[in-house]
Formats: sequence, C-alpha cells, structure tokens
Amino acid sequence: MTRILLTTAAIAISASSAYAQQTDVTAAALAELAQYQAAEAAVAQRLETFDTLDFEVFSGRQWDRLHESHAEDIKVHWPDGRITEGLDVHIADLEAFFVYAPDTRIETHPIRIGQGEWTGVVGVIEGTFSAPMPIGDGQFIEPTGKPYKLTMATIGHWNDEGVMDEEFLFWDNLTFMRQIGLAQ
Repeated sequence: MTRILLTTAAIAISASSAYAQQTDVTAAALAELAQYQAAEAAVAQRLETFDTLDFEVFSGRQWDRLHESHAEDIKVHWPDGRITEGLDVHIADLEAFFVYAPDTRIETHPIRIGQGEWTGVVGVIEGTFSAPMPIGDGQFIEPTGKPYKLTMATIGHWNDEGVMDEEFLFWDNLTFMRQIGLAQ
C-alpha cells in the first residue's frame, strides 16, 4: 500500500512539474504575442496618421495640424539632396508647392508598410502649374497650365511621442519638370 501511495505521489509531482513548465511556456508565448500585437497596432496607427497627413493636412494646407505627425525638430531629407530641420522650415517648404500649383494634392497611398518605428508609403502627388513660380530675386516662371502626376515615396522614423522625427522624401524632379513643361 505504501508503495502505491509513493508511486501515486511521484506521478502527481511529475505531472505538477510538467504542468508548471507548460504554464511557463504558455505565459511566455502569450507575452510574446501581446508584444507583437502592440507593435503591429503602433505601425497601423502611424500609417493611419500618415494617411491623414497627406490626404487632409498636406492636401488641405492645414499647417496648424502638422504637429500631429511631425516633431517640432523634424529633420527632412529632400529629393534634391538638401536636408532641413524644424517644423516651421518644413511648413514653408510644403507651402511652396501651392504657390505655383494651388491644386496640389495627395489622394492615395497604394503601398503602405511599416516595421517598428519606421513606416513607408508610396503616394501620388498631383496638381497643375497654373500660377507664377518664384525663382528668386523677384523673378518668376510663367505658368504653363500643364498638370503633373508623380509617384513619390515617404519613409518616416517615429519617436516615442508618436510623431515623425525624421522624414525621407523621394520623387523624380526631372520627370516633374518635364510634366510641367520646364524640361525636355
């Protein structure tokens, strides 16, 4: 009888240990899943903010809302190679599009990707060269009335406050100049 009790106790202890190990494995897997889901939710939120940025804030020239997606000390890498710093400088650069093409807009992001603190979107920026383009020293290029439609990409790095602290902009400036009639 004692032998049966000891055997039963040994089986119970062994089962309890196996159950505890399984519980630890399950808890670790659930923690990893929760971490993955939180990261995916953060990327989804950043991409949603990106859509709002381009479709509403940029296209609608709502510069007072740019802080919703950009840090005050945003660093922007432009397609022509220059790098600017600061939200006010970025707003001035964005507003420049609308001086000679008041109907400038972005209405679609056919590609939206992200991982961790990085996101990328491909968009289509379009408008019409319908107003004089300032070129400095009080000089202007007269409008051609020609439309432009460019595929562009934006890569953004997001900080812990949920806004971009660095942005990389890509489009083909030669194609842009050709479309508006300023290059061959």
